[in-house]
This record gives sequence, C-alpha cells and structure tokens, in this order.
Amino acid sequence: MQAEEKFTPETWPASPEKSTLEAKNKFLGFWLFLGGETVLFATLFATYLALKDKVPGTDHALAKDLFEMPLVFLMTMILLTSSLTSVYAMYHMKNFDFKKMQLWVGLTVLLGLAFLGLEIYEFNHYVHEFNHTFTSSAFGSAFYTLVGFHGAHVAFGLAWFITLMVRNSKRGLDLYTAPKFYVASLYWHFIDVVWVFIFTVVYLMGMVG
Repeated sequence: MQAEEKFTPETWPASPEKSTLEAKNKFLGFWLFLGGETVLFATLFATYLALKDKVPGTDHALAKDLFEMPLVFLMTMILLTSSLTSVYAMYHMKNFDFKKMQLWVGLTVLLGLAFLGLEIYEFNHYVHEFNHTFTSSAFGSAFYTLVGFHGAHVAFGLAWFITLMVRNSKRGLDLYTAPKFYVASLYWHFIDVVWVFIFTVVYLMGMVG
C-alpha cells in the first residue's frame, strides 16, 4: 500500500493530505460535515439575534451591561493565535518534519485550553455577579446555547488533536496520518472563524446595543 511507503523529505509529496483516494474521500466527507455545521451555527445565530433583547423586568443584565470586553478580546487573540500555530504545524507536516509538527500542534492545544479556561471563568462570572443563567431569560438561553455550543466544539477539536498526537507519536508521518492532521487543522480554522462571528455579533453588537 502507498501509505506503508517509507518517505524522506526529498520523496515526500508536495500535497500529502490529498495524495491518496482515501485522503480525498476524507476531504469530501469533511466538507459535507462542515456544511451541516454551518447551517447549525447559522440557526443558532438567528435564534440569538431574535432573543438577545428578551430580558424580563430590570433585574437581569442586558448585553451592554454584562460583557467585559478586555476578557473577550484576550480570548479572541488567544484563539486566533492558535489558528496561526496550527498553520505552522501544517507547514511542517508538508515539509515532513513530524517533531516540529507535533510541537506546533501541542502549542495549538495549549492555547485552546487557555481559551476554554477563560470561557469557563467568563460563564462563572456572569452567573455569580449578574445572575445571568441559562434559565434567567430568553437572552440567557440563546447566549449560553450559542457560545457554549462553540465551546463544546473547541473541546472536541482539542480532543481530536490530542488523540492524533498520542496515537501517532510512534508511527510518525505517512500518507495515512497526514490527511488526519490536516482535516483536524481545517476543523480548527472553522472553529476560529465561527468565534470571529460570535465576537462580532454577540459581543461587539451587544456592547453598542
């Protein structure tokens, strides 16, 4: 099988993530999956926009009174930086440098964990300081569903990266493992793009009312 071949940097194909039929099928399946994910997030965004001002009485905080932009900006910078580190990882994958690829994937995981930690802190802060919970209002339900669903995707992406790193730590790079790392990286970029929309629609628009 082609995937069992022993490669060197000189014989490694220019596009190892697309060099086999199996790899191409992975890409097709991934894009179909991503289409469904896009529709799902679009629905959650539409629901949030419809419910973001649905807050009963005066005892519950509105978005402009709730969000702390320095924290959200830090989270955004961390996640965008993790997208850059995943690009470096794929650069080294294409250059057949498994150790450096693992290093940059590991940095991506660390940044992703930092983002998740800050998001958990953010949610905890809103609950205890503002009594802003999932059941406090329609706005609360829409907010936690959208942002929390994205956080769950971040956690899944981290688990995906970690699993690939552990399972292939001894196998190294070949035409079987390269597409797996590449598709996981594409998924991570998708998560980052969704966060940019969340940052804009939820936080920035929320601050201006």
